[in-house]
Amino acid sequence: MAVDDHPLMMAGIAGEINAQPDMRVIAEASDGDEALVLFRKHRPDITLMDIRMPKVNGIDAISAIRREDPRARIIVLTTAAGDVQAVSAFKAGYLLKNLLRTELIETIRLVHSGCRRIPPEVAQQIAEHAADDGITARELDVLRGIAKGNSNKIIASSLNISEHTVKNHLKNILSKLDASDRTHAVMIALKRGFLEM
Repeated sequence: MAVDDHPLMMAGIAGEINAQPDMRVIAEASDGDEALVLFRKHRPDITLMDIRMPKVNGIDAISAIRREDPRARIIVLTTAAGDVQAVSAFKAGYLLKNLLRTELIETIRLVHSGCRRIPPEVAQQIAEHAADDGITARELDVLRGIAKGNSNKIIASSLNISEHTVKNHLKNILSKLDASDRTHAVMIALKRGFLEM
């Protein structure tokens, strides 16, 4: 099964897979909700799952599928090499979309045989940040406020915390992300997958 909200990407994936004598796409979904419905109906050997989709994203869809079938074999398709998203999807195979033309079929065969595949550039990012302190849920809320361009006062008001608490969270965020200022923190958070555009 292929799950992606971009019709051209879906057509390319289906064409590549259906050209193989021993593979075929049995279902196509454009969001996580539809993926879960079609997974239940078809029980595919492999599910190719985009992470960034409308309605229900790929990470949440993977979690829902795995609750129903812990042995489901899923390959994450993404343009993001961020370590946070990679760790979230770590139990699945992982394939960057820029590698689809060269490594899609090989990755499907590896995952079908029970192996995992993490591209070297993603593995390197995971390794680089493995010892980092994680961003807490509240720090992530503050980061989202910063990404929207909100002042500390507005963030404090929206989260029902004091401005002093926002400043403390911001100090922790800057330290954890090794960022020089608010804008730099948002850029790092986007690159690493803590935040999505």
